[in-house]
Amino acid sequence: MTDLIANAVARSANVAEIVLGRGVLADAGRIYARHFSGPALLFADDRGWAAAGPAVEAALNAAGIATRRHIIAATPRPKPTTDLADSLGAALAPGETPVAIGSGVMNDVVKYAAFQRAIPYLCVATAASMDGYTSAGAPLSEKGFKKTIPCRPAKVLIADLDVICAAPPEMTGWGYGDLAGKVPAGGDWMIADALGIEAIDDVAWPMVQGGLSGWLAHPDRIRAADPAAIDGLFQGLTLVGLAMEAHGSSRPASGADHQIAHLWEMDDLHHQGQRVSHGACVAVGCVTTLHMYDWLLAQPHRFDLDRPGATMAAKSAEILQRFGAGEVADRAVAETEAKHTDGAALHDRLIRLNAIWPDLAPRLRARLMPATDMARALATAGAPSGAADIGVSRDYLLETILKARFLRSRYTLLDLLDETGLLPQAAEAALGQKVAP
Repeated sequence: MTDLIANAVARSANVAEIVLGRGVLADAGRIYARHFSGPALLFADDRGWAAAGPAVEAALNAAGIATRRHIIAATPRPKPTTDLADSLGAALAPGETPVAIGSGVMNDVVKYAAFQRAIPYLCVATAASMDGYTSAGAPLSEKGFKKTIPCRPAKVLIADLDVICAAPPEMTGWGYGDLAGKVPAGGDWMIADALGIEAIDDVAWPMVQGGLSGWLAHPDRIRAADPAAIDGLFQGLTLVGLAMEAHGSSRPASGADHQIAHLWEMDDLHHQGQRVSHGACVAVGCVTTLHMYDWLLAQPHRFDLDRPGATMAAKSAEILQRFGAGEVADRAVAETEAKHTDGAALHDRLIRLNAIWPDLAPRLRARLMPATDMARALATAGAPSGAADIGVSRDYLLETILKARFLRSRYTLLDLLDETGLLPQAAEAALGQKVAP
């Protein structure tokens, strides 16, 4: 484990220990005893249990720790909802410690269930498939609206590289895709910082962006399940989670790429008979966002200072038209109201944008990766590299791009494009990727 992770754990208010290495499941009993007391309830789906459940159970029992199992079906792929989390929480008996054995969905629902009961939990990772193991939030759907719910991360994370490297290759590809999304997310934060909307955090930023290019540098080795490359990928994902906890929100890891992805997840997107995973959606959201960045950065224009901008009433009407009446539209209106700007305030923002753009644009070019290069890296790593790979058609992709800015109060590239009147053109540029029929 790197000094960066050790230092981040030392700063964490909630994560007490991260154990990453080969064969570390054999130490699960001793690790548990250092931080928890009483019996454990082991949560997993069928696949997660097959990957690590028996070894964890044996190690805990050998240390004198009583255990129970609560295993759910892995097919169809479980959907991350507050309802599922509540059902798992209801299975806990007083005094039991939850142990999540699995990856994204299992960790998130157990995280939420433990937080609702104000108890710590242990997580045993089974794949380098996402960045949420150490994050202080659970991205779950509640009444159809996906949001990141503030929660405490696992008190202890155990990640056995023998298990992680043996995970299905597509899951590792999802992790690479989730990490790749930090590239455009970093650009989004740079824009928000430069416009004086949300300052870059000098602690969280280097935790994510400092090593990002290195973690993404060898997609061929990721696909080959090279232990050193998978170790680096997992450490990168772990640091991202710790950065979110340190910052107090998902801003260090999530921008327009995640807003696009979350819409597909809210729509319960399926492809080839399976629910499309979070990491797969983020991979395509990443490429889509980078296409829009490529288009914007190629424009020679200055921004139009005379744009009146849409009123909040007009945005509310568009939200209703695009989402339909109901809970999702109501929440989208609330999120949009929180960041809405028009009139003199918008005029002042556009003046500032024109003033900073000659400096900001080259910094964005240096930080970002061209969309075609990112798509190539994702494909090499075994991740989806375009909309067609997850069954998204041209019309569906366009609608997603135009809706995504309403999903979060966070300022991203989508908001800059909307406020400058350039969103339709940038969205059209993003449609140049291969799409499903």
